[in-house]
Amino acid sequence: LAHGAGRAMDSPAMEAIASALTSSGFRVARFEFSYMAARRAGIRKPPPKAETLIPEYRAAISALSPSGALIIGGKSMGGRIASMIADEVKPAGLLCIGYPFHPVGKPEQTRTAHLKDLRTPTLIVQGTRDPFGTREEVATYNLSPAINILWMEDGDHDLRPRKSISGLTMRDH
Repeated sequence: LAHGAGRAMDSPAMEAIASALTSSGFRVARFEFSYMAARRAGIRKPPPKAETLIPEYRAAISALSPSGALIIGGKSMGGRIASMIADEVKPAGLLCIGYPFHPVGKPEQTRTAHLKDLRTPTLIVQGTRDPFGTREEVATYNLSPAINILWMEDGDHDLRPRKSISGLTMRDH
């Protein structure tokens, strides 16, 4: 399970995701891309282009000794990178949480070309008010039939709802 572009593997969202998965019986392995690990050492660089992180994701998979089916994925950019290698790696499934369908405020710059022909069974969990791809925007994309999208009502990019508006909490999602 890979982190997003701006937050580390132990961010509150990643902690909540890992906790939810483990409480459902999954074994979760998290890892950090090298640029994020460097931030812990005080070296602050912006995240590189997603494509350049593919070798690091492959290395993280190679370091595992999975027992049972392997599911790869991640939060935001981490899920995007996993989706880029899924058909090559051939996991049992792909889980993308808060997929970055486009940069914020630039819905015309989609990051979906490779999702059209994806063969790996995929679950994308997306908040209905995620600025990286709303329900209305995503409905217009040509996505593979292997992709299922689970919409979290009133969820933002971290799936966090506004309790005062929706009555839902992060735990609900």
